[in-house]
Amino acid sequence: MITGQSQSHPQNPTPTPAPSHADRARSFDAAAAQYAENRPSYPPALLDAVEEEAGRSLRGARVVDVGAGTGIATALLHARGADVVAVEPGEGMAAQFHTTLPGVPIVRGNGNALPLAAATADFLTYAQAWHWTDPACSVPEALRVLRPGGALALWWNTDALDVDWIADSADRISRFFGIDVRSEQSKSADRTGLADPSGRLRFARREVRWSRRVPVDTHLANIGSHSAFLVTPEDRRTAFLAAERAHLLETFPDGIVEETYVVLLLVALNT
Repeated sequence: MITGQSQSHPQNPTPTPAPSHADRARSFDAAAAQYAENRPSYPPALLDAVEEEAGRSLRGARVVDVGAGTGIATALLHARGADVVAVEPGEGMAAQFHTTLPGVPIVRGNGNALPLAAATADFLTYAQAWHWTDPACSVPEALRVLRPGGALALWWNTDALDVDWIADSADRISRFFGIDVRSEQSKSADRTGLADPSGRLRFARREVRWSRRVPVDTHLANIGSHSAFLVTPEDRRTAFLAAERAHLLETFPDGIVEETYVVLLLVALNT
């Protein structure tokens, strides 16, 4: 178990100023390859849950994966037999998507103004992406593009903070950024209100727990691919990750880290 005492992360004289939402959103383009190679995917049980809540199969369905990034979720939807079109605003992420999934169509755009005709999608999916939208725009856009009875599915991989080493790591990240990661995750655990403050959508909520075993380098690169790190000066980011490596190797001396996630899934039907 990591205690957080034997190694010290670089101390900040003052908390890191919060970067703008737009700067954080744009930061992924320069790190698209890192994102594609190291970010976690999602378990088959997640798509099972999407189908159960939607009341229909993904196979043969017209699916629009919005904020598709490098195609992590799109690839799973495509493998299920869905007819998928991806929507992605970032140039770098879209370029990486083309490399990863050359046979899947992708268009540039975002959830606030979908470049799609009305009533053309059976599913709209947002994997780690809905929080980059403005629900005042993205909710009516989703309802416009979905066919009657179509499903809007939003999901996020969240850290399993009931695992000791993950909670300890979250505490170190909290100190680094001057935020309370545990408190922030607790506040957003039920994201139904955040997903649609207007209350127009009635979300069903599911959780899917899963894990993956990866080399410590992959785990650190995954951490470093998050926007909060991408907009942090490189010297501070590098120093933090070097200290984090030392902590991790205390718990995982073989260099293989078991990451545990809880996927939060929200599904609403266009009724």
